[in-house]
Amino acid sequence: MEATAAAMWLNTAFAGFDQAVTAGVHQLYDAAGWFFSPFLELISLMGKGGIFLILLSLCLIVSKRTRRFGTAMLLGVTIGALFTNLFIKVVIARPRPYADENGFFYPLWQMMGAHTESDKSFPSGHTTAAFATMVPVFLLGKKRISWTALIFAFLMGLSRIYLVVHYPSDVLGGLIVGTIAGILGTLIAQNVIPKRFYYMDFIKPRKTGKHSPAA
Repeated sequence: MEATAAAMWLNTAFAGFDQAVTAGVHQLYDAAGWFFSPFLELISLMGKGGIFLILLSLCLIVSKRTRRFGTAMLLGVTIGALFTNLFIKVVIARPRPYADENGFFYPLWQMMGAHTESDKSFPSGHTTAAFATMVPVFLLGKKRISWTALIFAFLMGLSRIYLVVHYPSDVLGGLIVGTIAGILGTLIAQNVIPKRFYYMDFIKPRKTGKHSPAA
């Protein structure tokens, strides 16, 4: 399948950036691959199909205390998935970095375990989903703590570069799309979803027997 004009432009315009960042990230492997490889593989696995992030969002929706977070996260990841998988990836149709067996990325990809993906490369769906769910946590939470949610999102993007299943420019695209999706999800959760939704009891409290007052 021939690369689209958009994919060819990305490959040309970001060639230096993609190679430099990928080479820099792979210094982690040279420093302590025994630690970073399993850790970043686990992070990457947590973003596969967005399943973990969707389940996390649903778990947070169950409790009234965290329902606003879970609702915004679920909306964010849904918006991000629709834009990324149904539109941008289809239109851009950028091949994965390892598609060119004679290219810069192929030997690095083999060294990292030759993980394969079934869809197109731009933008990173894992990174989109991570930012689409973590940005709402940052926006709705107390900033002195909630900023730590963004660490997970950045680690997700880092893992995709480390495993050489995405170009760094794919991850940058996922960061942008995911951040926009997360902001939209938060705005909808705050301004469109009826307020009574956040105070509904999804799980009925257990009835306790009445105790007679002590004599």
